[in-house]
Amino acid sequence: MTTRVPQERRRRRPTRSGILLSEELIVATALRLIGEHGPEALSVRRLGTALGCDPTALYRYFHDTDDLVLAIADRIIGDAMAGFVPTDDWVASLREMARRVRAGYLAHPRAAAFASYRVTRRENEIRAVETGIGLMLSAGFGPADATRLYLTFIDTVLSHAAMDAAFQALPRGQRESDLRAWSEVYQGLDHTSYPALTTVRHELHTMRDSSFEQAVDLLLEALAARAPVKSP
Repeated sequence: MTTRVPQERRRRRPTRSGILLSEELIVATALRLIGEHGPEALSVRRLGTALGCDPTALYRYFHDTDDLVLAIADRIIGDAMAGFVPTDDWVASLREMARRVRAGYLAHPRAAAFASYRVTRRENEIRAVETGIGLMLSAGFGPADATRLYLTFIDTVLSHAAMDAAFQALPRGQRESDLRAWSEVYQGLDHTSYPALTTVRHELHTMRDSSFEQAVDLLLEALAARAPVKSP
């Protein structure tokens, strides 16, 4: 398992162009490069060029590229959860958490592909897990149920959010082609071969939309029905 770079090795140092290097600046630059060029842009060489520094200087802040990936994933979580304060309504609070996670990944769709399934073991993730499990405990679930049900909740949220982000990251032409399929290809199917699809033909346009909100609603309804303490 990768360990964190000791604090004394992460002192702010100026680059050749006079910019002060920091973990925050490196992560922000990495996110920009990924957004512009995709995950393949995440290399020490390209980061060094973008920051105007010798690539080896980055190793003062991160042990390797994977260490940086974890920091990027944690930054997305931190941005998404910034300012979030749970209320006494645990269901509403979990719904807000879910929406924030999705918004965070949609803000960085090309980074979401490798960020959504990592365990960052950093402050932002730890605070988010603390908040989520705390909400489950406030609903009356015991420690074992609170932990497993939170995992079920967040895995569902992350899966849908990552899928929406992956679609958003597609080239525009591919996105538009996929969306048109529901109003073109699926409208001309033979009734004998596809009776169910032709029965709902006039509703298939809704397949263009994300199912994120419906999935979260269904999951929260199931949690609320099982919870010892009902939501206000």
